[in-house]
Amino acid sequence: MSGLGTLVNVAAIIVGGLIGLFLKGGLKERFRKILMEACGLAVIFIGAAGAFEMIFTIEDNKIKAGSTMLIVISLVIGGLIGELINIEKGLDTAGEKLKKLVRADGDNKFVDGFVTASLVFCVGAMAICGPIDEALTGDSTTLFIKAILDGVMVIVFASVYGVGAIFSALAVGVYQGLITVFGVFIADFMNDALILNLSGVGSVLIFAVGLNLIRPKTIKVGNLLPALLIPVFYELLKLVPFLPF
Repeated sequence: MSGLGTLVNVAAIIVGGLIGLFLKGGLKERFRKILMEACGLAVIFIGAAGAFEMIFTIEDNKIKAGSTMLIVISLVIGGLIGELINIEKGLDTAGEKLKKLVRADGDNKFVDGFVTASLVFCVGAMAICGPIDEALTGDSTTLFIKAILDGVMVIVFASVYGVGAIFSALAVGVYQGLITVFGVFIADFMNDALILNLSGVGSVLIFAVGLNLIRPKTIKVGNLLPALLIPVFYELLKLVPFLPF
């Protein structure tokens, strides 16, 4: 059933978030701080592992440099585009509007929780490949695994940031839902090289999110999101016959 994996993913975030809210009341500030630092280190590790998979490849039992230059170009161009349209401000504005909508005006951490959790759960290979696999084959295994990971992580986010982290379920539902809907149409274009490149760039962004969890507002990850479009544009250029790709 198309969409089942995303529905389970959304439910896992909500349930995990509620558990995190329950735990929040019994946690002192120093415990919440160490939990967020631990979560930040885990996210950094996950991001680094994905990035290294793209940067280093093994050929003939030798380690060779992969698409390092594409990562650099993607981040530079994507960062310029994101800064120009100021996506970070847009995310904060969306979080503020959502906060007012649910009447959580007194929650100072609502926006940070919503934005941080949304970025972690939406930026990455599983959030892209999972919905496409489900749309084409009906196999929801990837999204089920992602649901477990997100459900565990949102417990920590909710215990530190509060209810804002739970509303990241909306972002996940819309984002993965749209990919599922259009998965059939974009499947032929999503070759192994593109998926690897998207995963690599996304992993670098996840690494940056991890840094922000440890040292808030260190990097404007939201303004780097257009970097994910550069590998797609690169693959489109490769289809042009007279270009040397």
